[in-house]
Amino acid sequence: MRKILLPLLLILVAIGLVASFFQGPIAMRVMSGAFERIAASSPIASRPDGLHVILCGAGGPLPDPNRSGPCIVVIAGEHVYLVDAGSAAARGMVRVGVPPPLVEAVFLTHFHSDHFDGLGELGLLRWTGGGHKLPLPVFGAEGVAEITGGLNQAYRLDAVYRTAHHGPEVAPPTGAGFRPRSFAEPAEGEARVVFEEDGLRVTAFKVDHRPVSPAVGYRFDYKGRSVLVSGDTSKSANLERFAEGADLLVHEALSRELMGVVGSVAERTGDGRMAKIAEDVLDYHTSPVEAAEIAASVGARHLLYSHIVPPMPIPGLASIFLEGVSAVYDGPVTLGKDGTSISLPANSERIEVD
Repeated sequence: MRKILLPLLLILVAIGLVASFFQGPIAMRVMSGAFERIAASSPIASRPDGLHVILCGAGGPLPDPNRSGPCIVVIAGEHVYLVDAGSAAARGMVRVGVPPPLVEAVFLTHFHSDHFDGLGELGLLRWTGGGHKLPLPVFGAEGVAEITGGLNQAYRLDAVYRTAHHGPEVAPPTGAGFRPRSFAEPAEGEARVVFEEDGLRVTAFKVDHRPVSPAVGYRFDYKGRSVLVSGDTSKSANLERFAEGADLLVHEALSRELMGVVGSVAERTGDGRMAKIAEDVLDYHTSPVEAAEIAASVGARHLLYSHIVPPMPIPGLASIFLEGVSAVYDGPVTLGKDGTSISLPANSERIEVD
């Protein structure tokens, strides 16, 4: 037995040494191939003409292993837009196969920091990666200029360094930062077209996220297809008014049952601040059942949950989150996570979920 085991052990050691020796070169070849595939891929060419929604961040302000900060890619034909840019927005875009340089504009729903704290990195990577000569347009209700102005100031020195190091062809000095595109918050019952180009119309409407104001949602209409993004809001009759007939309703959702657990644990462990926060957030968000009621009321053909609160790192919590939804809405429902993609091909009734 020893005569057999000793040579076998020596062979295994030799294989290990050889594998270790070649590990670097093999990894380099794999890395080169991966970068080549990424560079050759196109998030637009691979999709039919239409509206496409990809969640680059499906979570809320609390860390979640499956959901980054709020970030929604909307592709309309050959154009790429973003609704909100929460933490790690740019990295989330890369993970779902949409390079930041492709973003043509960002639409902010409101000015809670978890909805724009990834904007700085996004703007930098878009600018240097695409050689853009104009700043990134950021649409939002009154107050957006304060957000973009602060970011422009914070990144001013960095922009100077990038241009000095890489040159104006790679980092054109005129393209750094952000350009605010401000609009007045629409009144209850009114909507405002804030963007219209190449067949895409983006309409803003007021939602109820008090005490946060202004706060809006957006409706995207393109070639017979429609997507409505709620932003953060409690159940809103005004949102229902403008969501009527939408193909896809992308709605925020907070589970009061699961937040109750968070609050109870915080109280038992003496964390009064977290207990207070867990109680406070209940009155300015929508429950999963309430969002389903809206979807049923407006005739939405698909309901996609995003801005999921609280985090759900443990398998099985999804069933608690969705409890009661099927009783009020009989359409298809998707519980979003980073990478969830839904396509609405132009001038059709197809809805494709990936």
